[in-house]
This record gives sequence, C-alpha cells and structure tokens, in this order.
Amino acid sequence: MSRMAITLIVGALGVVFDTTIVSVALNNLAEDLDTTLSTIQWVSTGYMLAVFVTIPLAGWAQSRLGGCRLWVVTLGGFLAGSILSALAWNATSLIAFRIVQGLAGGIMMPLMYTLLMQTAKGRNIGKVMAIITVPTALGPILGPVLGGLILSLADWRWLFLINIPFCLVGIWLARRNLPDDRPEAGRPRVRLDTVGLLLLCPGSAALLYGLSQVDGSAGFASAQVLIPLLAGIALVGGFTVRALTRASAPLVDVRMFRHRSVASSSTLLFLGGISLFGSMMLLPLYFQQVRGATPLGAGLLLIPQGVGALVARGLAGRYMDRVGPRAVALVAFAFVAASTVPFAFVTADTDKILLMAALFARGVALGAAMIAPMGAAFVGLEHEEIPDASMITRVAQQIGGAVGVAVLIVILQRNIGDAHTPDALADGFDHAFWWSVALTAAAMPLCLLLPDPPEPTPPTADKAQDSSKD
Repeated sequence: MSRMAITLIVGALGVVFDTTIVSVALNNLAEDLDTTLSTIQWVSTGYMLAVFVTIPLAGWAQSRLGGCRLWVVTLGGFLAGSILSALAWNATSLIAFRIVQGLAGGIMMPLMYTLLMQTAKGRNIGKVMAIITVPTALGPILGPVLGGLILSLADWRWLFLINIPFCLVGIWLARRNLPDDRPEAGRPRVRLDTVGLLLLCPGSAALLYGLSQVDGSAGFASAQVLIPLLAGIALVGGFTVRALTRASAPLVDVRMFRHRSVASSSTLLFLGGISLFGSMMLLPLYFQQVRGATPLGAGLLLIPQGVGALVARGLAGRYMDRVGPRAVALVAFAFVAASTVPFAFVTADTDKILLMAALFARGVALGAAMIAPMGAAFVGLEHEEIPDASMITRVAQQIGGAVGVAVLIVILQRNIGDAHTPDALADGFDHAFWWSVALTAAAMPLCLLLPDPPEPTPPTADKAQDSSKD
C-alpha cells in the first residue's frame, strides 16, 4: 500500500500544483501574451471544462486498459500537455494545450482514489483517505508560493516546465510499483456508453461553463449564464433518466445513490466544495484588493490554511477509523463555520497574525471536513462499485466548488459596488464571508446521515489475536 501510495502521489502532485500555480499568474500571462484578462482566464476555465469531460470516462477506461496502464497513459498525456503549454506562442495555443492537460488530469484524480480504495478492500478507510489527500493538501500550500517565485525569478513558461520531473518520475514509479491489472484476454470487454457520454460530458461542462460566467450586475439572470446552465441541466437530466432505465452498464451508475454512504457523502462534498473553493477565491482577493498584497504575498499569507489542512490528514484519518466519519464530519464542519466567522469582521487594518491563526484553524477543520465524507462514500461498497463512487464524489465536489465561486462572486460584487477605499471594500468582503459561514453551517445536519461508526472488535477476536502472538 505504501509504495503504491507514494507512486500515485508523485504523479498527482503535478496535476494539483499546475492548477494552483496558474491561478496566481493570470495577470502576468495576459501582459506577456498581449491579451485581455477575459481571454486569458480561459487558461483556467478551459482546463476545468476539460477535466469535467473526462472524469466520467475514468471507470470505463480502467476496465479496458487496467489501472496501471491507464495511469501511465494519462500521466504521459499530462506531460505532453505541459510541454506544449510551455511552448505556446499566443493565448489561443496556450488555452488549447491547457485543455490537453485537463483531459488527462480529469481521469488521474478519480483513478488515484479508485486504485487505493480497491487495494484497501474496505479496511482502514481513514488511513487511506489521509494518504489520498496529500496532493490536495500540498497544492494550496506550495502552489501559489511556487507560482509567485517562478514569476519573480523566471519566465512564465516554467509554470509548466516544472511539471516535467513529477511526470517522468511518476511514470517510472508506476511501471515499477503498480500491479499489472490488465483485463484477462478472454474476458468480455465493457462497451462504452456512447449516448451517455454525449449527454453527460457536454452537460457537466455546460454547467461548469455557465457558473464560471457569473459576473457583473446581472449575475445568474444573464443569458451567458442561463443558456449554458439550462442546457447543462437538460443534458445531465437526460443522462440520469437514461442511466436509471438502461439495462447494461451506463457511463456512470447513478443508481449508486441508493447507498446512503454515497448519497450523503456526495451532498456533503458538494457543500464542502462551496466552502473550500469559494473561500479560496475570496481570501486572495481580500489580501490583494484590501491589503494591497502582491500575488506572491497573498500566496505566502495563505500558507497557514494549507499547513492546517496537511495537519488534519493524520488526525481526521485516525479518528475516522476509531469513531466513524459521522462524528468527525459534524465536528469538522462546525469548526469550519466557526473559524470563518473572524473573516466576516475583517477591516483594512485587521492584524495579520490574527488572520493567519484563524487560517490555520480553518485549514485543520476544512481538511477534516473533506476527508470524512470522502472516506464515508466507500463504506460498504463492492470492489466493482468503487470507480463509480470515485467519479460521483469527485464531480460533486467540483460542481460544489464552481457553485461556491459563482455565488460568492455575485454577493461580493453586489456589496462592493463602486467602492474604492480599503474600508469600503472590506465591508463587501464581510458580507461574502457571512454567506460562506451560512453555507458551511447548512452542511452540519447532513453529517448525521453519514454511515454509522465501525463496530468495536469483539473481545474474543482480541483474545485470539493475543494468544496467536504468544
């Protein structure tokens, strides 16, 4: 398990760092490539849309190629996209090559969850989740800082060249350490649900695109938001109806929601995504717009939250295996809401030490709040059900993040209005952070729906183990 975990984490770090590094570089990219911010933001938006297109393909692709070969192929695709992005000659080519990266990255993250969960076979889920979340915990810590350092010391192309060692070492480790799990030669091959693919992938991408276009005074009422949102809802709805009535295996088995573990965990991850990604948008903007910090400075100020999330891994995993995910999630979401409250009172002169202490506490709570429902989703599932659960929970978290960013952007813009002074801007951020607190608190009752804590080991089993040791 440990060698497999290290192998997967090394490869996944390139994907996680790539997302957070680029987020602090949009202004520089717009200047260097002589384009507008509205155009260059597609470097991030196009990547996210591509990720959504391929997430549903992870289960089918694994059944055809096997986990090891699929991991190597997608890591190679991400490497190719990184090299091409570094060689981009204008904004259009950079956006296109970022989409190549996203197509590979969309499969890699749910595949990592699936491989480790299938290896664990339902045992020590808390410990497994602590391992799986290493890349997502390190990304917010190191990504913005690396991005700021690269831009201050070198050309923007190094934002993508830095992925090369992660990819090369990841491929080498995968070929050495991952088991050869290719399907047997005579085994019937799983057919691709082509119609489901044409419904779900564009539908998910349309939903994300619509949410990403929420800006200006019109907010959700604008045509550029409503048209893709309604189209996405119609396509995803059509896929759901078809998947529920389809006799053979659909692209994603939505009947997995009959498991309380999957249904409750996905809902919590959706709300957790709102809190995580929404605040990841608000916090850097506050430090830059109200406090006048540079991108590197904002990244450094956010380090305590990432460190807190890293610390939470071991604690949350240990207590999940002892008391179950329900209690861990309930306490964690309560602390996320409580540790966000100080930001609802921020001014232009709030002490940075106080804010960094609150960020550390929030990071610990947020890390546990994401780990608990992620692990709970796999409780009681069969080996062949794990890929669908991985995809469903991943999509729920990502859509929650898109919703969180969209909603909080509208709230922030409407409260900032024409404000230009730091104090007036801070008042607008106060309102947005209060909404973040409320959305997080809404998740707390749902924590009670997570699976029951594990039953204690019978005394006879313990005695048998002790006698065998003697």
